[in-house]
Amino acid sequence: MATLRILLLLALSLIAAVSAHNITDILLKFPEYSQFNNYLTQTKLNDEINLRETVTVLVLNNTILSQFVANQSLAVIKTALSIHILLDYFDRPKLLVIGGGSTITTTLYQTTGKAAGSTGFVNITDLAGKKVGFGSAATGSKLDALYERSVKQIPYSISVLEISSPIIAPGILNMPPPPPRVNFTSLLETAGCKTFARLISDTGVMRIYETAEARGLTVFAPTDAAFKAPGLPDFRKLTNTEFDSLLLYHAIPVYVPKVSLMAEKYPIRTLASNEINGFYLTVTTKGDSVTLVSGVDNSRVESMVLDSVPVSIFKIDHVLLPAGFFPQSPSPAVVPVPEASPPSPSPPASAPSAHRPIASSPAPVAAKSPIVSPPGSSGFISRFWFWSCSGSG
Repeated sequence: MATLRILLLLALSLIAAVSAHNITDILLKFPEYSQFNNYLTQTKLNDEINLRETVTVLVLNNTILSQFVANQSLAVIKTALSIHILLDYFDRPKLLVIGGGSTITTTLYQTTGKAAGSTGFVNITDLAGKKVGFGSAATGSKLDALYERSVKQIPYSISVLEISSPIIAPGILNMPPPPPRVNFTSLLETAGCKTFARLISDTGVMRIYETAEARGLTVFAPTDAAFKAPGLPDFRKLTNTEFDSLLLYHAIPVYVPKVSLMAEKYPIRTLASNEINGFYLTVTTKGDSVTLVSGVDNSRVESMVLDSVPVSIFKIDHVLLPAGFFPQSPSPAVVPVPEASPPSPSPPASAPSAHRPIASSPAPVAAKSPIVSPPGSSGFISRFWFWSCSGSG
């Protein structure tokens, strides 16, 4: 009986290994889709694809994609490409025997909750002459994206098909461009993170966030209640530089939506990271719940305040405290860290890797170690007084 159980587990493990897929690795073997691959990585749609058990990706070659996304923001490109990700398995044989000659299938865009009408669905129709056409399911859309060839299939996990032209849903390419800069103050205050908004503004850390924004930025904003939680260290004992580093520890220099955060298995480099102190974060998940682990405390992600490439903002329920930052802080929690945790050089843009840890992104701010800052700096007192007196309201 025990032997049978072991064999069953081995079989299940083999099935899981065979069915697993990685869209980045698949497309790396086809240089004609390198731009499509790059955009999947930049927008983190690659993580969404890899998370799906069954998916079809409709790819465009470099020439067609370049024309399609010319002068479009990365946020619009993400939306447009998400319409080319079908949440079902289609290979050539299945396309040629579509029941009734036509079918409507769901796209990744539909799952965002932003799709208006039928723009989150794709119409697939068996046309005359053994041609198969793809188009938006929205009324009046054309079926002018034709099936070209099968690129890669792992039945019934992932299918990659090339189409002749992009699927254009009404209004997608005419979406208003995102504002040139994120209004951190307004977003954070509305989300119930007024204290954090005041602190990053008063200390000047806001300017560092804004500088990092163009290259990609993810912010973990503690709620107002988090700053009133019992057991927090005495922030008044920190110097200006130390407190700035604490606030920088709440951001990472790369765009990371929730699905990518959940997939991250390596220590994540923060804006406070430098050559002397790592100041990393690690991520643990349970179901749909995400927890950030600093080594001293844990903070649960409550909600997403903003997800707009290249910036994401999460609301968290505790102030993040770096391990070793406070002399009287509790012993760091034991967190498994891979041996290859030191940041590795980023791969070239033409060859993205889905296995590259978030931590490898270079931090745009090279702050000095907050631990070795001159003690006794009194400049922080006025800023802490502003925070404590103004409260969270």
